[in-house]
Amino acid sequence: MARRSKRPRRRGRRLLYLAALAVLAGLYVHWGNTALQTASFFPAFRELPQGFDGCRLVVLGDLHSTWFGEKNETLLEAVRAQEPEYIFLVGDLLDAFRDLPQGYAGETAAGLTAIAPTYYVTGNHEWAVGDVPELKKTLEAQGVTVLSNQFVTLERNGDTAVLAGIDDPNGYADQKSPETLAEEVRAAYGDPFWMLLAHRNDHFPEQYSLLGADLVISGHGHGGVIRLPFTDGLLSTDRTFFPSYTAGLYEKNGSALFVTRGLGNSGPSFRLFNRPEVAVVTLRRE
Repeated sequence: MARRSKRPRRRGRRLLYLAALAVLAGLYVHWGNTALQTASFFPAFRELPQGFDGCRLVVLGDLHSTWFGEKNETLLEAVRAQEPEYIFLVGDLLDAFRDLPQGYAGETAAGLTAIAPTYYVTGNHEWAVGDVPELKKTLEAQGVTVLSNQFVTLERNGDTAVLAGIDDPNGYADQKSPETLAEEVRAAYGDPFWMLLAHRNDHFPEQYSLLGADLVISGHGHGGVIRLPFTDGLLSTDRTFFPSYTAGLYEKNGSALFVTRGLGNSGPSFRLFNRPEVAVVTLRRE
């Protein structure tokens, strides 16, 4: 009696194992792109006013029109749990390569301003989407302070600090330069402790670090998209390999930089080992 070959059975098992691995990998990637991660950072500054020691900031960037829960309630709950004193939105709230959900900007803004005073600067994608003036009106109507090459003062425990914000370089060709804004800050306040909201992380080493801001807060880098050990990410948003200044704290030219890994993805891209980040930055006086 002839024996049946075991090869078809083995081949079938291998295909089953491969299918199971593919499903598990797909589930992991989905989880890694939708499960929020809260990360804490504690930059210290000698020049920080005493009244701002311990001030908690939540930094959100690169939402790219993404919902986390219905009406972003999962995101809002995560932010609310951190009890921030200020919320900084550092651009790419919208995405140029996705359909814009109805009411997205206004509903997200309303949820955030109900938690804490919220400040916003544009990213490159808002300008690619178009009608930025209307977007700014929508955000302002919900209580967001839009910083378009402007600065304001923050007050805490009797002390003040300056918060400035610049529109993304994708904005109007005749917009005020970051250098001019920095000069205006110095003209108004001398040498204050000041923070700058500026979307593009990759402009820090050669430009933003030279402005004199004590702390620059950015997004845009997406954490290097794929986070690998001993790297600052595999891929920049400009599709160059092994970028820097993509996540966390840095320092150059006497200025500190904080970059959030961000929350969403642009178009069909995805994150790997790089979960969406709700960043909590607690200022410390050195």
